[in-house]
Amino acid sequence: MHDVRELIESGAEAERRLARRGYLLDLDALRAAQTRRAGAQEAVSGLRAEMKKASRGPHGAPGAEGAEGAEEARERSRRLRARVQAAEAEARDAEQALKAMLLTVPNLPADDLPDGFGEKEALEVRRVGPQRGSGPGLGRHHAELGERLGVLDAGAAAKLSGARFSVSRGPGAVLERALASLLLDLHTREHGYTEYAVPHLVSRETMTGTGQLPKFEEELFATSVGGREMFLIPTAEVPLTNLVARELLDERALPLAMTARTPCYRAEAGSYGRDTRGVLRLHQFEKVELVRVCREEDAGEQLELMLGHVEECLRRLELSYRVVLLPAGDIGFSARRTYDVEVWLPGSDTYREISSVSDCGTFQARRAGIRHRAGGARRIAATLNGSGLPIGRTVAALLEQGQQPDGSVLLPEALTPYIGFRRLLPGGATE
Repeated sequence: MHDVRELIESGAEAERRLARRGYLLDLDALRAAQTRRAGAQEAVSGLRAEMKKASRGPHGAPGAEGAEGAEEARERSRRLRARVQAAEAEARDAEQALKAMLLTVPNLPADDLPDGFGEKEALEVRRVGPQRGSGPGLGRHHAELGERLGVLDAGAAAKLSGARFSVSRGPGAVLERALASLLLDLHTREHGYTEYAVPHLVSRETMTGTGQLPKFEEELFATSVGGREMFLIPTAEVPLTNLVARELLDERALPLAMTARTPCYRAEAGSYGRDTRGVLRLHQFEKVELVRVCREEDAGEQLELMLGHVEECLRRLELSYRVVLLPAGDIGFSARRTYDVEVWLPGSDTYREISSVSDCGTFQARRAGIRHRAGGARRIAATLNGSGLPIGRTVAALLEQGQQPDGSVLLPEALTPYIGFRRLLPGGATE
């Protein structure tokens, strides 16, 4: 969320920057809402002062008007109290209206991002590794490989839940569990993150703090039991970031680095017909998430550090990938800068996103009330998040890049201590 004064003061500059991401800022409506709030707050202050003065009587002391004027004074007090209550109600309404407007305004994109609204305008930063899994007898899609190897069962998933769900079995389930353990060990033991186990159901306030609400309500799964509204998390970014919501952090403790493995639930509204094969776009999937909280002036450095942590995961898993800087019109609602890390998928003959690493600046922290002490001052913190990594998409990449001409799949050496085998064979066998 933005500071309304900064948005209004920047005026045409804020309009220009938001237009780069396809958002039309209505400055006139924003100014009107801000003026209404300021007027309502001023009215409340004036009436409270008037009521306080009246309560002290005409000579500056309570009850100084004498017994004969007591009834008149009480009536005047009742009228003033009613006016104060009405003014307070108007001030609350004005505050809520302004907040509702601000909650729909996305973050300002960084000025040095390329222009554009899609992957064609993304700027490739680097490409790492050969395009493995391609060539004669190779290039099979992970859905086909998973069925042949007996590790993915699309039919069972459809029977249980319908489209866009997945069932893994045998070595496939072992592989998923091992991947999560390897990634968490790497992030906690070498990258300095603290692991958390967090709720998968959160409140509307929590979803609003990180920017999922109100903008993306149709993308979320919600439930209500006993009149209590809850949302299934679309990513562990939501509970991890909100662990420090409404807190004043000690600057000496920054940066905070948090990680968690959770299921993620996404309605994927508007995406039907895309990526229907395999495990690339599911309603439920598991992911290891990374979140960092720092001083605003350190956010750029922290973004590069987090990107390095994600890339190290792919290097350990011997996966080929590339890094792209997203254009201004393609970054997420809460982000001001995003790197996409895209893994090579020979079954689709393209690179596909496996992680987005984003710097949100103070945008989420302002919504969630995350501050830190800086000397004698209190400042809004900065937040960053990234996937490190999603389990399903990583399995897909391992199957496709590790496929061999004989129909087996060779897995990376780093996984051997976790799974006890190096190769997946047709029919669910391993060696």
